[in-house]
Amino acid sequence: MIRVGTYNVRSMYDDTAALARVVRAMAPDVLCVQEAPRLARWRRRRAELARSSGLHVVTGRRFGGVAVLAAPRVRVIHAESHLLRRFTGLERRGVAVAVVEHAGTRITAASVHLDLNAAARLCHAVEIMRLVRRVSRRYHAPVVIAGDLNEQPGEPVWEYLTRSLADCYACAPRGDGLTFTARSPSKRLDAVLAGEGLWVRSCGGVDVSVADLRAATDHLPVAADLVAL
Repeated sequence: MIRVGTYNVRSMYDDTAALARVVRAMAPDVLCVQEAPRLARWRRRRAELARSSGLHVVTGRRFGGVAVLAAPRVRVIHAESHLLRRFTGLERRGVAVAVVEHAGTRITAASVHLDLNAAARLCHAVEIMRLVRRVSRRYHAPVVIAGDLNEQPGEPVWEYLTRSLADCYACAPRGDGLTFTARSPSKRLDAVLAGEGLWVRSCGGVDVSVADLRAATDHLPVAADLVAL
């Protein structure tokens, strides 16, 4: 089994001690991060997040604000990061991809943070799938896309991605699934989506104090336990 988490950490602007406690409670083998620090001392800040959480940074460029972290017990086979198509006037987006293996389960994990603009979201989702499928075929590792989709189930990007990937929460839900805002959850914007060759044992929130969840960042984390078929 491999546990994949996703967490929008809001550039670590909030309570970093609470953030570390949440990630440790999540106990991910792989953590897909969105809004990773990208301004001054961005490498050091990402390393601090990883170290305080018992993880290490696997991949993630400065721009795009996405990263993949992994636990020491996880074997990292390959890692790459890409900037996605530029849209004038919109924030530059990216994808961080890592092929990892733990306890007999190998995956191609991609951390994503899609745009607030609907057209850009869908365009980038298509671009991400093309990139991730290429890596998946090369390393014979099923696709897992995890991140902040900036829209809710039933909307175009969810519909597109779930044509070929399973919504892990819908397969084996744990908790109510709502992820935004951390203080008053009313939307499910964050997801783990798993491709063919993986069975979802469970997916949902993290068992940690509400105070820490609210203090750490403005999103709630999601963790999925996946097993190779």
